[in-house]
Amino acid sequence: MPESLGALASRFGCELKGDPDTVVSRVATLANADSDALSFLASDAYRPQLANTRAAAVVLRPADLELAPTAALVSSNPYASYARMAAVLHPPAPSAAGVHPSAVVHESAELADDASIGPNAVIGERVRIGSRTIVHAGAFVGPDCELADACVVHANASLVRAVRLGARSIVHSGAVIGADGFGNAMSDSGWVKVPQVGGVRVGADVEIGANTTIDCGAVDDTVIEDGVRIDNLCMIAHNVHIGAHTAIAAMVGIAGSTRVGKRCMFAGQAGVVGHVSICDDVIVSGQAVVSKDIREPGTYAGSFTAEKAGEWTRRVARFKRLGALADRVRKLEKGGA
Repeated sequence: MPESLGALASRFGCELKGDPDTVVSRVATLANADSDALSFLASDAYRPQLANTRAAAVVLRPADLELAPTAALVSSNPYASYARMAAVLHPPAPSAAGVHPSAVVHESAELADDASIGPNAVIGERVRIGSRTIVHAGAFVGPDCELADACVVHANASLVRAVRLGARSIVHSGAVIGADGFGNAMSDSGWVKVPQVGGVRVGADVEIGANTTIDCGAVDDTVIEDGVRIDNLCMIAHNVHIGAHTAIAAMVGIAGSTRVGKRCMFAGQAGVVGHVSICDDVIVSGQAVVSKDIREPGTYAGSFTAEKAGEWTRRVARFKRLGALADRVRKLEKGGA
């Protein structure tokens, strides 16, 4: 949707350097933008591209303003400002209110008049769906689920049972929320399945990525607080509690009954063992494994970066000899005493 720079600057609190009547209609990268596009600069890595950009305007920091060859929208947080502007220029396609003829809706379900239920979607018993909420094609919303206003459940996502989505939350395609957790008890005759009777409570403004799984609670609910962002291909086990505005990147796994604080960040492939507590404002680096409580905010790391195979083999060989070396040192220390 086209918009003038003046309107964008006023709406999002940016200082405008340039013609307020200039109109932009789309977003683009610095390298590929042209005269109708809005771009942004938030990382020093892309600063060399600024001088040659053909964008109509660039959202940038005050420190980069003198380098801009075009109009600029100056912001202390250009990436966040750009994100809000991009949402104006590229609004989601509207979905018609109502239930598609091929959808299956249980007679006990309660749907707002302006909700949208897509082709082949299934809405189960005692489901409640709020105003302006969209359930796309092939999605499954199982018994006792509640979707607040303005939620979006994308195609082929599954809300299995007793899932509550807060307002404006988004569930992407292939995600499964509310499936049974991994509860098993060993007996003399083998494994006995432990019934998983809890649900999943998801707060407002949460986004859950494609093919991510969030298990239901074993007894109490699994909880995802307001504003959490979960990437694709993540695994959140039963009775995990994730604090507000935490961000979790792809392929992170968090084991059962873990408590994660507010505003935490997990980089890709990080892992957390079960029954661990992590305080607020913790950053866990990629591939790091959290195996005990974290009580102090900060950045935690614990993975090896890739290197040539021969060098890695030599390092492993040295590591395996550390035990013998430690024994020799202890003997020498005792002898010296």
